[in-house]
Amino acid sequence: EGTIGPLQCQWMTAGSGIIHQEMPKASPRMLGCQLWVNIPAKDKMTHPAYRDITEEDVPLLEEDAATVRVLSGKYNGVSGAFDGGTLQIRYLDIDLNPHSEWVYNQTPDDHTLFLYLLEGTLITNGLEEEEQKGCALLMGTDGKQEQPDQDNQAVAVRSGAEGARFILLSGKPLNEPISWGGPIVMNTREELDLAFRELDNGTFIKHQ
Repeated sequence: EGTIGPLQCQWMTAGSGIIHQEMPKASPRMLGCQLWVNIPAKDKMTHPAYRDITEEDVPLLEEDAATVRVLSGKYNGVSGAFDGGTLQIRYLDIDLNPHSEWVYNQTPDDHTLFLYLLEGTLITNGLEEEEQKGCALLMGTDGKQEQPDQDNQAVAVRSGAEGARFILLSGKPLNEPISWGGPIVMNTREELDLAFRELDNGTFIKHQ
């Protein structure tokens, strides 16, 4: 059983099968992110795992105009609270001061990168349009942005009058098929059908 509070998170690896229940409590305000990351086919049936990550577990870097929390991967030589296992994704939580710029130039060449804006507004890479909260920004594939005349390795953002809170994620594309049904993600329809049959007959959980 795990409990998530302010500035906390949990990392769950479904692997060969895990059953969980989400029970959020009523609150005047609740803001959170749930990210599903596909496991490579060769590791799909790994042992399931669960871990609570407290606020104290997450490295916090105070920069000139931003506060950066490193959840997974590395940033400026600092390792995150979780290494991502076989996934090796980079997951940052950034608070940017009002009317401030933040530049990120650490995207590996073989990674796709995207931003998700939680609060405030952002202008990305010098473009004129201001992005609003709830917006996902795909910055390109293979670590290369799709904007002309831009540094392929750099992402530059500028906040508006309210500042900005956003997450940055990057990871290596698997280039594998995905078959998704409800809470289960596999690589083929046959694997998905088998998983649901096992769920029905009580053999879904392989490791106790």
